[in-house]
Amino acid sequence: MKKRWTIAALIGTASSMSGAQPVDPDLARNLAATCANCHGTDGRARDASAALAGYPEKRLLEVIEEFRSGRRKATIMHQLVKGYTPEQMRLIAGYFAAQKN
Repeated sequence: MKKRWTIAALIGTASSMSGAQPVDPDLARNLAATCANCHGTDGRARDASAALAGYPEKRLLEVIEEFRSGRRKATIMHQLVKGYTPEQMRLIAGYFAAQKN
């Protein structure tokens, strides 16, 4: 009996051969958790730090870039943001934007 390949099987085979790893569904939350010391759990700050929950994703990415480039002054943010890739920053910004403030 002749085997028939489906598109899904071919894609699955190609993915496994390329070494692609499944994406962690909690990755955005886990990355955002690194911000909790200053910005509170899920971006709900309780002190002088900026609350990030519900902050528009596009604007948060703009502010992050301002820290990264040095256009926006900070005590530590300019150093922290340099430790993340652009994709990680998009995940973090998207996570905070999705939180209710």
